Amino acid sequence: MPQIPLFAVIGGSGLYAIPDLSEVEEHNISTPYGEPSAPILVGMLEGQPIAFLARHGIGHHISPTKVNYRANIYALKKLGVEQVISVNACGSLREDYKPGDIVIPNQLFDFTKKRDNTFFEDDLVAHIGSAEPFCARLSARVLEEVQTTGATVHPQGTFITIEGPRFSTRLESNTFRAWGMDIVGMTTSPEAFLAREAELCYAVVAHITDYDVWHKSEKPVTVEMVIKILNKNTKFIKEVICNLAKNSPGERTCPCSSELKDTLITNPSVISAETRQKLAPLIAKYL
Repeated sequence: MPQIPLFAVIGGSGLYAIPDLSEVEEHNISTPYGEPSAPILVGMLEGQPIAFLARHGIGHHISPTKVNYRANIYALKKLGVEQVISVNACGSLREDYKPGDIVIPNQLFDFTKKRDNTFFEDDLVAHIGSAEPFCARLSARVLEEVQTTGATVHPQGTFITIEGPRFSTRLESNTFRAWGMDIVGMTTSPEAFLAREAELCYAVVAHITDYDVWHKSEKPVTVEMVIKILNKNTKFIKEVICNLAKNSPGERTCPCSSELKDTLITNPSVISAETRQKLAPLIAKYL
Protein backbone atom coordinates (compact mmCIF):
# COMPACT_ATOMS: atom_id res chain seq x y z
CA MET A 1 0.00 0.00 0.00
CA PRO A 2 1.38 3.47 -0.86
CA GLN A 3 2.71 5.30 2.17
CA ILE A 4 1.68 8.85 1.25
CA PRO A 5 -2.09 9.46 1.62
CA LEU A 6 -3.89 11.22 -1.23
CA PHE A 7 -5.55 13.34 1.45
CA ALA A 8 -6.47 13.19 5.12
CA VAL A 9 -9.85 13.52 6.77
CA ILE A 10 -10.12 14.99 10.25
CA GLY A 11 -13.41 13.69 11.56
CA GLY A 12 -15.42 15.75 14.01
CA SER A 13 -18.65 15.10 15.87
CA GLY A 14 -20.58 12.35 14.10
CA LEU A 15 -17.74 11.13 11.86
CA TYR A 16 -15.56 8.75 13.84
CA ALA A 17 -14.49 6.40 11.06
CA ILE A 18 -14.60 5.81 7.31
CA PRO A 19 -16.44 2.45 7.09
CA ASP A 20 -15.19 1.49 3.60
CA LEU A 21 -11.51 2.02 4.45
CA SER A 22 -9.65 -1.26 3.85
CA GLU A 23 -6.12 -2.56 4.42
CA VAL A 24 -5.96 -0.19 7.37
CA GLU A 25 -2.65 0.56 9.05
CA GLU A 26 -2.53 2.35 12.39
CA HIS A 27 0.11 5.06 12.79
CA ASN A 28 1.05 6.22 16.29
CA ILE A 29 3.08 9.36 15.61
CA SER A 30 4.81 11.20 18.42
CA THR A 31 5.30 14.93 18.06
CA PRO A 32 7.16 17.69 19.97
CA TYR A 33 3.70 18.89 21.05
CA GLY A 34 2.53 15.63 22.55
CA GLU A 35 0.31 12.89 21.19
CA PRO A 36 -2.37 13.38 18.52
CA SER A 37 -6.01 12.87 19.46
CA ALA A 38 -5.91 9.29 18.20
CA PRO A 39 -3.79 7.00 16.03
CA ILE A 40 -3.89 8.06 12.38
CA LEU A 41 -5.50 5.37 10.25
CA VAL A 42 -4.26 4.96 6.68
CA GLY A 43 -6.13 2.64 4.37
CA MET A 44 -7.40 2.17 0.84
CA LEU A 45 -10.58 3.84 -0.38
CA GLU A 46 -11.65 3.65 -4.02
CA GLY A 47 -8.14 2.41 -4.80
CA GLN A 48 -6.41 5.34 -3.13
CA PRO A 49 -4.56 5.68 0.20
CA ILE A 50 -6.53 7.91 2.57
CA ALA A 51 -5.71 8.99 6.13
CA PHE A 52 -8.24 9.46 8.90
CA LEU A 53 -7.86 11.14 12.30
CA ALA A 54 -10.60 11.30 14.93
CA ARG A 55 -10.34 14.86 16.28
CA HIS A 56 -12.06 14.12 19.58
CA GLY A 57 -10.32 10.78 20.12
CA ILE A 58 -11.69 7.26 20.03
CA GLY A 59 -15.12 7.40 21.67
CA HIS A 60 -15.26 11.22 21.60
CA HIS A 61 -13.58 11.86 24.95
CA ILE A 62 -11.65 15.07 24.18
CA SER A 63 -13.44 18.41 24.53
CA PRO A 64 -12.92 21.12 21.87
CA THR A 65 -10.57 23.13 24.11
CA LYS A 66 -8.45 20.10 24.98
CA VAL A 67 -7.93 18.83 21.42
CA ASN A 68 -4.19 18.85 20.71
CA TYR A 69 -4.51 20.69 17.41
CA ARG A 70 -0.77 21.22 17.03
CA ALA A 71 0.02 17.53 17.50
CA ASN A 72 -2.73 16.54 15.06
CA ILE A 73 -1.52 18.81 12.25
CA TYR A 74 2.16 18.11 12.92
CA ALA A 75 1.54 14.36 12.80
CA LEU A 76 -0.30 14.61 9.48
CA LYS A 77 2.54 16.72 8.07
CA LYS A 78 5.11 14.19 9.31
CA LEU A 79 3.11 11.41 7.64
CA GLY A 80 3.42 13.22 4.31
CA VAL A 81 -0.14 14.49 4.04
CA GLU A 82 -0.53 17.56 1.83
CA GLN A 83 -4.32 18.02 1.66
CA VAL A 84 -6.79 17.95 4.56
CA ILE A 85 -10.58 17.74 4.57
CA SER A 86 -11.90 18.85 7.95
CA VAL A 87 -15.41 17.79 8.99
CA ASN A 88 -17.09 20.13 11.48
CA ALA A 89 -20.55 20.12 13.05
CA CYS A 90 -21.90 23.64 13.44
CA GLY A 91 -24.92 25.74 14.35
CA SER A 92 -26.64 28.08 11.90
CA LEU A 93 -26.85 31.82 12.50
CA ARG A 94 -29.05 32.41 9.42
CA GLU A 95 -32.64 31.51 8.65
CA ASP A 96 -31.74 30.20 5.18
CA TYR A 97 -28.88 27.99 6.42
CA LYS A 98 -30.99 25.16 7.77
CA PRO A 99 -30.25 22.12 9.95
CA GLY A 100 -29.17 19.32 7.65
CA ASP A 101 -27.54 21.73 5.17
CA ILE A 102 -23.81 21.69 4.41
CA VAL A 103 -21.60 24.78 4.18
CA ILE A 104 -18.17 25.13 2.56
CA PRO A 105 -16.92 28.16 4.53
CA ASN A 106 -14.64 30.74 2.97
CA GLN A 107 -13.97 32.93 6.02
CA LEU A 108 -13.11 32.28 9.66
CA PHE A 109 -13.36 34.26 12.89
CA ASP A 110 -11.36 32.94 15.85
CA PHE A 111 -13.23 33.66 19.10
CA THR A 112 -11.36 31.04 21.16
CA LYS A 113 -9.33 32.04 24.22
CA LYS A 114 -7.37 29.09 25.61
CA ARG A 115 -5.70 27.32 22.68
CA ASP A 116 -2.14 27.07 21.41
CA ASN A 117 -2.56 28.58 17.96
CA THR A 118 0.90 28.55 16.37
CA PHE A 119 3.95 26.35 15.89
CA PHE A 120 6.19 29.40 16.03
CA GLU A 121 7.23 30.30 19.55
CA ASP A 122 10.44 30.29 21.57
CA ASP A 123 13.23 31.63 19.33
CA LEU A 124 11.58 31.57 15.91
CA VAL A 125 8.85 34.00 14.80
CA ALA A 126 6.78 33.68 11.64
CA HIS A 127 3.92 35.91 10.54
CA ILE A 128 1.69 33.74 8.38
CA GLY A 129 -0.86 35.37 6.10
CA SER A 130 -4.43 34.36 6.88
CA ALA A 131 -6.58 36.77 4.85
CA GLU A 132 -8.01 33.72 3.08
CA PRO A 133 -7.93 31.01 5.78
CA PHE A 134 -9.10 28.10 3.62
CA CYS A 135 -7.62 26.68 0.42
CA ALA A 136 -9.88 28.05 -2.33
CA ARG A 137 -8.88 25.35 -4.82
CA LEU A 138 -9.56 22.44 -2.45
CA SER A 139 -12.76 24.06 -1.16
CA ALA A 140 -14.02 24.31 -4.75
CA ARG A 141 -13.31 20.61 -5.33
CA VAL A 142 -15.09 19.66 -2.12
CA LEU A 143 -18.07 21.78 -3.15
CA GLU A 144 -18.26 19.98 -6.50
CA GLU A 145 -18.42 16.59 -4.79
CA VAL A 146 -20.98 17.72 -2.20
CA GLN A 147 -23.21 18.96 -5.01
CA THR A 148 -23.26 15.47 -6.56
CA THR A 149 -24.74 13.95 -3.38
CA GLY A 150 -28.03 15.82 -3.52
CA ALA A 151 -27.39 17.54 -0.19
CA THR A 152 -28.32 21.19 0.17
CA VAL A 153 -24.98 22.97 0.15
CA HIS A 154 -23.98 26.62 0.55
CA PRO A 155 -20.80 27.49 -1.41
CA GLN A 156 -19.52 29.98 1.16
CA GLY A 157 -20.03 31.17 4.71
CA THR A 158 -18.41 33.01 7.58
CA PHE A 159 -17.52 30.58 10.36
CA ILE A 160 -16.94 31.70 13.96
CA THR A 161 -15.16 29.32 16.34
CA ILE A 162 -16.15 29.61 20.01
CA GLU A 163 -14.30 28.07 22.92
CA GLY A 164 -16.95 25.61 24.09
CA PRO A 165 -17.71 23.07 25.29
CA ARG A 166 -20.89 24.89 26.30
CA PHE A 167 -23.29 26.21 23.68
CA SER A 168 -23.78 29.97 23.25
CA THR A 169 -26.05 32.18 25.31
CA ARG A 170 -28.86 33.83 23.35
CA LEU A 171 -27.09 37.20 23.63
CA GLU A 172 -23.85 35.73 22.29
CA SER A 173 -25.69 34.06 19.43
CA ASN A 174 -27.45 37.28 18.44
CA THR A 175 -24.16 39.18 18.72
CA PHE A 176 -22.51 36.76 16.30
CA ARG A 177 -25.41 37.33 13.92
CA ALA A 178 -24.97 41.10 14.21
CA TRP A 179 -21.30 40.67 13.38
CA GLY A 180 -22.27 38.97 10.12
CA MET A 181 -21.40 35.40 11.03
CA ASP A 182 -23.21 32.58 9.23
CA ILE A 183 -22.29 29.49 11.23
CA VAL A 184 -20.79 28.74 14.64
CA GLY A 185 -18.69 25.81 15.80
CA MET A 186 -16.00 24.82 18.29
CA THR A 187 -13.07 23.24 16.41
CA THR A 188 -12.06 25.01 13.18
CA SER A 189 -9.73 27.39 15.04
CA PRO A 190 -6.82 27.05 15.45
CA GLU A 191 -6.81 23.98 13.20
CA ALA A 192 -7.11 26.01 9.99
CA PHE A 193 -4.27 28.37 10.94
CA LEU A 194 -1.96 25.55 11.98
CA ALA A 195 -2.64 23.80 8.68
CA ARG A 196 -1.64 27.03 6.93
CA GLU A 197 1.61 27.18 8.92
CA ALA A 198 2.27 23.56 7.97
CA GLU A 199 1.66 24.47 4.30
CA LEU A 200 -1.23 22.03 3.97
CA CYS A 201 -4.23 22.61 1.73
CA TYR A 202 -7.18 22.77 4.12
CA ALA A 203 -10.91 22.83 3.41
CA VAL A 204 -13.92 22.41 5.67
CA VAL A 205 -17.16 20.50 5.25
CA ALA A 206 -19.37 22.15 7.88
CA HIS A 207 -22.67 20.38 8.45
CA ILE A 208 -25.42 22.25 10.25
CA THR A 209 -27.06 20.47 13.16
CA ASP A 210 -29.18 23.24 14.71
CA TYR A 211 -30.14 26.93 14.78
CA ASP A 212 -27.94 27.61 17.82
CA VAL A 213 -30.15 29.49 20.34
CA TRP A 214 -31.07 32.73 18.53
CA HIS A 215 -34.07 31.24 16.68
CA LYS A 216 -36.99 31.79 19.07
CA SER A 217 -39.43 29.60 17.13
CA GLU A 218 -37.03 26.66 17.44
CA LYS A 219 -36.07 24.83 20.63
CA PRO A 220 -32.63 25.75 22.06
CA VAL A 221 -29.87 23.43 20.89
CA THR A 222 -29.36 20.21 22.86
CA VAL A 223 -26.99 17.26 22.47
CA GLU A 224 -29.97 15.01 21.59
CA MET A 225 -30.97 17.40 18.78
CA VAL A 226 -27.40 17.57 17.47
CA ILE A 227 -26.97 13.79 17.38
CA LYS A 228 -30.23 13.31 15.48
CA ILE A 229 -29.13 15.62 12.66
CA LEU A 230 -25.54 14.34 12.79
CA ASN A 231 -26.70 10.88 11.84
CA LYS A 232 -28.48 12.25 8.77
CA ASN A 233 -25.58 14.47 7.68
CA THR A 234 -22.93 11.77 8.07
CA LYS A 235 -24.35 9.83 5.11
CA PHE A 236 -23.65 12.75 2.76
CA ILE A 237 -20.19 13.37 4.19
CA LYS A 238 -19.08 9.76 3.74
CA GLU A 239 -20.27 9.93 0.13
CA VAL A 240 -18.23 13.11 -0.42
CA ILE A 241 -15.09 11.46 0.95
CA CYS A 242 -15.56 8.44 -1.33
CA ASN A 243 -16.09 10.71 -4.32
CA LEU A 244 -12.93 12.69 -3.57
CA ALA A 245 -10.95 9.46 -3.33
CA LYS A 246 -12.41 8.24 -6.62
CA ASN A 247 -12.05 11.52 -8.54
CA SER A 248 -9.00 12.98 -6.70
CA PRO A 249 -8.91 16.37 -4.97
CA GLY A 250 -6.62 17.59 -7.74
CA GLU A 251 -3.05 18.86 -8.04
CA ARG A 252 -1.74 21.55 -5.71
CA THR A 253 -1.76 24.48 -8.10
CA CYS A 254 -2.58 26.80 -5.17
CA PRO A 255 -0.02 28.76 -3.09
CA CYS A 256 -0.55 26.62 0.03
CA SER A 257 2.68 24.67 -0.45
CA SER A 258 4.80 27.81 -0.07
CA GLU A 259 2.87 29.79 2.53
CA LEU A 260 5.89 30.06 4.84
CA LYS A 261 8.09 31.65 2.21
CA ASP A 262 9.08 35.17 3.32
CA THR A 263 7.24 34.82 6.66
CA LEU A 264 10.20 33.83 8.89
CA ILE A 265 11.33 37.11 10.41
CA THR A 266 13.88 35.79 12.91
CA ASN A 267 17.57 36.08 12.04
CA PRO A 268 18.68 32.48 11.34
CA SER A 269 21.75 32.98 13.51
CA VAL A 270 19.64 33.15 16.68
CA ILE A 271 17.46 30.12 15.94
CA SER A 272 18.54 27.31 18.23
CA ALA A 273 19.43 23.85 17.00
CA GLU A 274 16.60 22.51 19.16
CA THR A 275 14.02 24.71 17.40
CA ARG A 276 15.43 23.83 13.99
CA GLN A 277 15.05 20.15 14.77
CA LYS A 278 11.60 20.57 16.34
CA LEU A 279 10.21 22.43 13.33
CA ALA A 280 12.18 20.63 10.64
CA PRO A 281 9.08 19.17 8.91
CA LEU A 282 7.81 22.74 8.45
CA ILE A 283 10.91 24.89 7.94
CA ALA A 284 13.79 22.70 6.74
CA LYS A 285 13.45 23.82 3.13
CA TYR A 286 13.71 27.48 4.15
CA LEU A 287 16.70 27.25 6.49
